[in-house]
Amino acid sequence: MDLRKVNALRMERQFLSRKANETEYLSLYRDTQPGQNVYWNGFGDPPSLSYRADFDDMEFNRGRQLNRRLIKGRFSGGNLGWIVSEDMELFACLFQKPLKKPTERQLMLLELIDREGPMNIQQIKESTGMLVKEITPVLHRLQEAFLLYEDQYDGEWDRGWYPFQEMFPEADLTKYTRVEALKVLLQRFAYRLVMFDLDMVRSFYKLPVKDSRKAAEELLTEGILTETDQQYLLTTDKELLETYSGNIQRTVYALHRNDILVKSNEHILKERYPHSYPDTLYYLLIDGEFQGAVAGKFRYTPEVEDVMLDLSEEEASERKEEILRAIHILCGEENPIRRFPV
Repeated sequence: MDLRKVNALRMERQFLSRKANETEYLSLYRDTQPGQNVYWNGFGDPPSLSYRADFDDMEFNRGRQLNRRLIKGRFSGGNLGWIVSEDMELFACLFQKPLKKPTERQLMLLELIDREGPMNIQQIKESTGMLVKEITPVLHRLQEAFLLYEDQYDGEWDRGWYPFQEMFPEADLTKYTRVEALKVLLQRFAYRLVMFDLDMVRSFYKLPVKDSRKAAEELLTEGILTETDQQYLLTTDKELLETYSGNIQRTVYALHRNDILVKSNEHILKERYPHSYPDTLYYLLIDGEFQGAVAGKFRYTPEVEDVMLDLSEEEASERKEEILRAIHILCGEENPIRRFPV
C-alpha cells in the first residue's frame, strides 16, 4: 500500500487540504464523533474541528447546541462529548455502563429527580443535604448509565439534570449490541482515517480490543473492510487508492490533544515524544504526517518550553517560520517559544 496516497486521501477527507463547507462539515462531524472542544483552552466552548471549516464552526455548533441538535453525554472512557441527536441510540448502546448494583445515593438521586423533575446541582444539594463533591460523581455515574441527562444547551454553568427517558422517550437502549454499534462507527472511522488498526480504535473510543476485533472481523466477512499490512481499510478505498492521484500538500498544523488525528494515534505519539515537561501541548502534523510535538505547561495560557521535531537540522531550519506560525495559532502570538531545535 502506498502510504503517501493514504496520507493524501486522509488529509482530503479530514478537510486539511481544503476547508469544508457547511454540508461537508456536517458529514465530517458525524463521522468523527464524539466531538470535543479545544483541549485545555476550550472550557465551556462548543465542540469544534480545528482548521477544517471555511466558516466559524464554534459559533455554528453553539447554535446546534442551543436547538439541541448537538447533545452532551459521557462516551469514550466516560469522557464528555457531543453527538448529533439522531445518533443517541447508537452511542448509548455502545457506551452505556449499566448499574448492576446501584448504591443508596444513586437510587436516592434517581428517585428525587424522577419525583421533582429536572434539578440543578444546587437544588439537589438543598434537597438532600449532600455536598457538591458527593453529588457530582453520583450524577456522572448515572449519566454513564444513560439514566440521567445533563441538558447543557448553552454555555451557562447552571444546568438541569433530567431523567434520560423524559428527554428521549423514543430512545431504545437495546436497539444495537455493542458490536453492531461498533460496525456502524468503524465504517465512519475508516472513511475519515482511510487506514486504521485496532489500537487506533481503542485510543479513540476507549473500548476493549476484543469488541473492536469482532466488529472488524464481521465487516471483513461481509466484504466491507479489507485487511492489509495488519491494518484495515474500506474495500472501496482499496480499489480507489489503486488509481488515486492526490498529492500531499506542504502544510504544518499544530493539533491539540482532542483532535481526532491525535486521539486515534495517542498510544504511538506518547511513546514517540517523551519529555520531562509537565504537559504535551500539541502535536505537529507536517505534510500529512506527525513529525513533532510541543511541550511545556498549561496555565492561563499555554507556556511553550520546547519543540521536538523528527526533521533533519536543515529541514527544521528551512521550515522554522512555518512551524512557529502554526504553534502561535493555538498558543497566541504573545507567548514566547523558548526552545527550538535550530
